[in-house]
Amino acid sequence: MKAEQSAVETIQPQTIFSVLLAISFSHLLNDTIQSLIPSIYPIVKNSFHLSFTQVGFITLTFQLSASLLQPLVGSYTDRKPQPFSLATGMTFSLAGLILLSQSSSYLMLLMSVCLIGVGSSIFHPEASKVAYMAAGNRRGLAQSIFQVGGNAGSSIGPLLAALIVVPYGQSSILWFSILAFLAIIVLSRLGIWYKEHLFSLKRKPKAKHFEPAVHLSKRRITISIIILLVLIFSKYFYLASMTSYYTFYLIHKFHVSVQTSQLYLFAFLLAVAAGTILGGPLGDKFGRKYVIWFSILGVAPFTLLLPHASLFYTCMLSIFIGVIIASAFSAILVYAQELLPGKVGMISGLFFGFAFGMGGLGSAVLGMLADKTSIEHVYNLCAFLPLIGLLTAFLPNLKQKR
Repeated sequence: MKAEQSAVETIQPQTIFSVLLAISFSHLLNDTIQSLIPSIYPIVKNSFHLSFTQVGFITLTFQLSASLLQPLVGSYTDRKPQPFSLATGMTFSLAGLILLSQSSSYLMLLMSVCLIGVGSSIFHPEASKVAYMAAGNRRGLAQSIFQVGGNAGSSIGPLLAALIVVPYGQSSILWFSILAFLAIIVLSRLGIWYKEHLFSLKRKPKAKHFEPAVHLSKRRITISIIILLVLIFSKYFYLASMTSYYTFYLIHKFHVSVQTSQLYLFAFLLAVAAGTILGGPLGDKFGRKYVIWFSILGVAPFTLLLPHASLFYTCMLSIFIGVIIASAFSAILVYAQELLPGKVGMISGLFFGFAFGMGGLGSAVLGMLADKTSIEHVYNLCAFLPLIGLLTAFLPNLKQKR
């Protein structure tokens, strides 16, 4: 008798690029909205007279609301898929965006970013699952297509902030609600595809027992998951220093304007988007462990040089850092899904949630460190984080184990 599969474990025989492009575009819109939060930090820091610690707690509030719910959402939708939860999550983001544009106090700022975070916590596990379902046998490529949309959105946000929010003020954020409305329309259409796909499979019974697709002991799988989470910690703690404080670093060290600093941040985040699309296909071809090696540990020489570089070379190094470090996440996520193939939603929620949580915690911790020391000291310290990539040596090579 053939092995029983749940709906989300059943993969289309062909890669459905129309669905992947639609979910990637939705990810772009979602993360464009999210990226407005760090992009307006220089504005709200001055207008609300905030310390670096308070700026860090804005990120922490957003990231915690975006991270803590994700494993729960993913685990729940593994059992009871919710096709239209994607559009529901974007509705929370829309509400947060409107409140952010009208915030007149620090508390309102925290409430607005919390709503955007809740929307993100609903979006990411289900969206990643849609990418998995449409992947065919090209899971790494599918996750990269999904991820690159988000990274492109993260890079566009600072550029739009420089062109719109900085000249016209905080209230101009309201214009970005158009993006949220567009995302709701696209996600509603994707929800219909998701529902129809589940309907065609609903006669198939769910598996009562989960068996890993790789012949590894539960202890080895657990250790591997822990190592992957530690690698996520090193990646997102470093990224927190760039996304939250890179503009402050450039303004303080090189005396550039706020708008110029946003353009440099845009260049870094665009490099992150470019690097994301490489990680998945390279992992499909050469093995995900090698991509993880290169992405985490391989970026160390560049991070160690960055605090000692001139403005021009700081920009160049940040681009290399963005391309290299971004290739890790798709490879790490698909590697974890292959370790536990019956838990796609839970794994997606866990890793997206942990990444968001580490980004938020990193921003808060680094903000307090910047207040106590200096923003330059933060970058000198963070330069050593990629050396944690040495732990990749303890991961099993799944390509050989199959």
